[in-house]
Amino acid sequence: METDSIVLEHLRAIRGSLDEIKLDIREMKGRLGILEAQYASLSNRLDRIDGRLERVEKRLELIDA
Repeated sequence: METDSIVLEHLRAIRGSLDEIKLDIREMKGRLGILEAQYASLSNRLDRIDGRLERVEKRLELIDA
């Protein structure tokens, strides 16, 4: 009987640890999603800046049209 209660106690501790891990993973997924959105925003801005720079270079005849 004592062995059963020790096993149950350990299983409960493991379950609690798994619940904490699940919360940590959800938090990391949320943060990763935010980072992905920020990266996409920066990437779009850089693309627009690149296009503008190319137009300026063409106007100043710094590159072939």
